[in-house]
Amino acid sequence: MGQANPTRSALRSLCMIGKNREGNWVVQGPHGHYGGLFVNRAEALRFAMFDNGSPHAVVMVPGPFELNTTQGM
Repeated sequence: MGQANPTRSALRSLCMIGKNREGNWVVQGPHGHYGGLFVNRAEALRFAMFDNGSPHAVVMVPGPFELNTTQGM
């Protein structure tokens, strides 16, 4: 069974989540249009999936993940 190819709309709604070097959870929305720092994983996931205005697919980023405030914001 092959892997399904994501649609363009799915890629546009992709939200990334991971931990930064200080141990905070980071959420970065598509194209850097929104994001934030969170003290725990549950709140970061809640924001990524629901609190940003529309449901998004979430991708966990391995290693240090820093909030980019220079794009789209």
